[in-house]
Parts: sequence; C-alpha cells; structure tokens
Amino acid sequence: MDMQLAPAPLVTDPRRRLILFFFLMTAMFMATLDNQIVSTALPTIVGEFGHLDRFGWVGSAYLLALSAVMPLYGKLGDLFGRKYVMMTAIAIFTVGSTVCGLAVSMNTLIAARVLQGFGGGGIMVSIFAVNADLFEPRERARYQSYSSLVLMASGAIGPVLGGTMSDLFGWRSIFLVNVPIGFIVLTGLAFMLPYRKPHRRPKIDYAGALLLALTTTSIVLATDSSELFGALISPQSIGIAAVGVICAIAWVFVERRAPEPIVPLPLFRNSTFSLLLVISIMGGAIAIGMVNYLALFLQTTTGLSPSGAGLLFILLTGGLVCGSLNAGRIISKTGRYKPFAIASMTCSAIAFALISQVHAGTPIAFIGAIMLLHGIGIGLAQQVPVIGVQNAAPARDVGVATGSVTLSRMGGASIAISIYGAIIASQLGRLGSSISGVANLEELTPKMMAALPEASRQAVANAYASAFSPLFMTSCGIALIGLVAAIMLKPVQLPRAGEHKTGRTNVAPEAAE
Repeated sequence: MDMQLAPAPLVTDPRRRLILFFFLMTAMFMATLDNQIVSTALPTIVGEFGHLDRFGWVGSAYLLALSAVMPLYGKLGDLFGRKYVMMTAIAIFTVGSTVCGLAVSMNTLIAARVLQGFGGGGIMVSIFAVNADLFEPRERARYQSYSSLVLMASGAIGPVLGGTMSDLFGWRSIFLVNVPIGFIVLTGLAFMLPYRKPHRRPKIDYAGALLLALTTTSIVLATDSSELFGALISPQSIGIAAVGVICAIAWVFVERRAPEPIVPLPLFRNSTFSLLLVISIMGGAIAIGMVNYLALFLQTTTGLSPSGAGLLFILLTGGLVCGSLNAGRIISKTGRYKPFAIASMTCSAIAFALISQVHAGTPIAFIGAIMLLHGIGIGLAQQVPVIGVQNAAPARDVGVATGSVTLSRMGGASIAISIYGAIIASQLGRLGSSISGVANLEELTPKMMAALPEASRQAVANAYASAFSPLFMTSCGIALIGLVAAIMLKPVQLPRAGEHKTGRTNVAPEAAE
C-alpha cells in the first residue's frame, strides 16, 4: 500500500486565492446563467422561428456537445495544466454565445448551441478541477458550498432576466450578455491563475475520447428517436443504438491498453466512484434536464407570462441555496456526505410525486412550495458527487474523475430531456386534437394562448397538465433510483487538511481499506 501526500495548494496567499475563486465563480455564473436564462425565453424563440418539435434540441444540443467533450477536457487539464485549458474553454463559450445571438433560424441556433456546448463542457470540468488544486478536501467542501450563492444569483436572476430581456430587448440579448462576462473572466485568469506544469509527458488518448463521444452521442440520439425518426423503436434508432453498443465495447478495449486513458478503468473498481456516477446521472436528469420543462409547464398550465414563470424559479433556487450552503458547512465539519445524498433524492422524489397531481387551477402557492422542496433536494447533494470522487480518485486522476462526474450529470440531463420530450409529444398528440380554436397544440406559444377564449385556454391548460403528469412520475422514478444508489454508498469520511491519502495505485482510498 502506497502512501500519498496530497499536493500543496496551487496558491498559498489567501487573498489571491479568494480573488481567483471569485473569477471561477464568475465563470460558473456565466455557464449556469446561460442554462437558466434560456428556459423562460424558449417559448418566445419558438414564436419567432416556429418548430416547437425542436424545442428540446435548443437545450439538448448544448448538453450533448458539453457531455461529449467533458472527458477530453478533464484529461487535457491533467496532462497540460488547468490554466490554458480553462481559458480556451471560456473563449469557445464566448464565441458560441455571440453566434447564438446572431442566429437566423432554429437550425442555426441549435448549431450555435453545439459550439457553445464545446466551451461549456470545459468550463464546468475546469472549475471543479481548479478548486481541487486550490483547496484541501474539507476546505473545498466549504468553498464549494459558497458556489451555491452563485447558483442562487444565476438561478434567481436567470429565468426572470430571460423572460424580461426577451420581452424588452428581444431573445438575442440573453446570449449576448455572456460576451462581456467572458472577456472579464479571461482577463482575470490570465493574470491571476498560476500555471502548474504536470510532471508527466502528455499522451492523449484520442481513440478513447472519440469512442466515448460517439457512445454518448448515440445514447442521446437513440433516446430522441421519437422526434428524429417518428418512433422510439425504428430501424434508424436500432441502428444508432447498435453503433453505441459497439463504440462502448471498443472504448473499454482501448482504455485497457491506453497509456493515458481518458477514464482509467480501475476507478470503476471502487463502488463509491461507480455509485456516485449513478447519483450524478439521476441528479442531472431531475435537476438540469427538468428546467426547460418546468418553465413550459408553468407557462402553459398556470398561464403565467415568461417573466412571471421566472419569478417562481426564485423559490426553487432559494431552496437549492439553503440546502447547498447548509450541506457544505456540515460536510466541512463532519467529513460525511452520504446522509445528504439520501436526503436529496428523498426530497426530489416527494416533490415530483406531488407535482404530478397538479392540475389547471391549482393555487400558485402550492406549486411554489413544491418547487421550493425540489430546490432543497437538489441543493443538499449539489456538491456530493464531485467531492466524493475527488476524494476517491488518486491525485493524478482528479481532473479525469471530476470530468467523469460532470459528464455523467450532463449526460443524464441530455438523455432525460429527450425522454421528457418524447413523453410530452406523445401525450399532447392524444389530448390536444379537439380543442376549439387550436389547430395544433404543439405550436401554441404563451402569447397565442393568452389570446384564446377562456374556455379554450382552460382546455389547453388541462391538456398540458395531463401531459405533464406522466413526465413528473418518470422523474419521481429517476429520483428513487438515485435514492437506492445513495443508500448503497459506503459511510466514507473526508480527510482533514494535511492528512495522508492512502490507497493503491489508480485505486481509490476507500477501496483499499
């Protein structure tokens, strides 16, 4: 059994560390604001470009690209150092935001979102990996809880800002707002973040990166077959699924022989690492994947305006912050994270079971209370998978482990968006064909809905409420799967600052106990 001492913090000056942490949180604000700000503006975008059938792809395209490149960014950071890898990701994201703001059709917007995702993947992985370089494990838990303040700001401001800006300045402004933020963060990191050169020679596993990206893409496309090919089971979807299976098998063989694998397979021998990946997948599905559909649900079932629906998201974000801040402080003191994973999935399962029973005319206060409960659930385990795998992985693979968790979270969100879209499309196809004054329910935007007679508007609201009920029950089932994985976690305790991290080569410490 080898004894490893965790590497010294990248920056020892506390003031400089705080300034760097501020720039990292600004980058996180930019990335999370983008995800939140788009949600309430999407119906307005559909109103200009049409193609409600591609509603989910504005979010899915971003998450798909983001998921495909995350493992590569994690490995590049481990091999070449985090500074320039992160700066490159921010530059790509900023350019992608500019192109999104200049889009001329739904197709070009979706393509621009792919470019944006290529940068967003690097931002999300690099932020957590740089945090691992800056702070000791327990101190890291406290500082990552502070990131909830950023999530609160972006989550509270995002939906309201998205609805308000799309009403006042047009929806393009919601993308262009990222440009000045990107330049500020790039400048700050260029001058403040030290460059730590890794001690090993770079050997990039291009074959592994390509095969993993193809596997992830195949999974998302297969789950979106109902929209792409008209049916979930079709010759095209079966072919895509087959390609995904072949790529996954080939990826395993390649990773076994690669000198610097994208994801070292020995990590999966540790049950803590594997279970945290499952929790991360389920968490992404019920948190990130649900944002756009919650916004659509609020605007169609309750009749709220984009900005009014955005105000309700303040409750969700407030719950997220309360849960995350308290969880971060307690984890920092006790070193225990398993109880928070269990509590998180329990809260979300209860919230989705309740909201599945909501119908048109349900008091807004009741819906707000459910969103608050769901927000608390998300917040309690917001940082658990990242902290857990960073502690489980050897120091040399922290970037890879972080990228794997972030990939699984975003991959879960992307797959869930496709599944949710298929559920809504199939339900609306059956429910919305006989409403007076509505030719096609799926092409009905909030402004068009507001202009309908009261009876037709009520019928549309009831149709959407009935369509969303099976979607929310599906999310409840996803949360229960995450709950089972959380219960199966080992009661690991994080080491204190200066403690030795023990473990075999490429095997997590807990696995060696």
